[in-house]
Amino acid sequence: MAITRWDPFREVATLQNRMNSLFQDFSRTQGGDDDLPTTTGFVPPVDVYEDGQKIVLKLEVPGMKQEDLDVRIENNTLTVRGERKFEKEEKEENFHRIERRYGTFFRAFTLPTTVDTENVKASYDSGILKLELDKRAEAKPKQIKIGVNGATPETRTVEASKTAA
Repeated sequence: MAITRWDPFREVATLQNRMNSLFQDFSRTQGGDDDLPTTTGFVPPVDVYEDGQKIVLKLEVPGMKQEDLDVRIENNTLTVRGERKFEKEEKEENFHRIERRYGTFFRAFTLPTTVDTENVKASYDSGILKLELDKRAEAKPKQIKIGVNGATPETRTVEASKTAA
């Protein structure tokens, strides 16, 4: 029986090699020489925040036209699809670097049941797609008035106005 010395970093190096191979395969072209390595697609970054009245999503999709975006809600899932096309000019350009991503993207978000899917607002300005999803009335926060000494808030208000007169 041979004794093999255990190297804890061997698995890390193997994982790194596999990840490098995965990213290299992803960035290679799928077709002929006319395809660019950047046409494989991209994932636009998104900010999601919420207040008592609504949930807001802001997707960063600069350089896209409004008609190239598709926003849908189906079965409490919000989907945003789009395509950023690479505009190739007729004359030969001598590109030194292409870092912007082109191609199609797809983002899906599962919505909580508190969202009113019938009341969604979408706007697009300066490369930011903003989606405002209002909450249902029963999900919005309500302020509760507190009564003093067992009196209801309305009774307490009436008594205070009588003593002032």
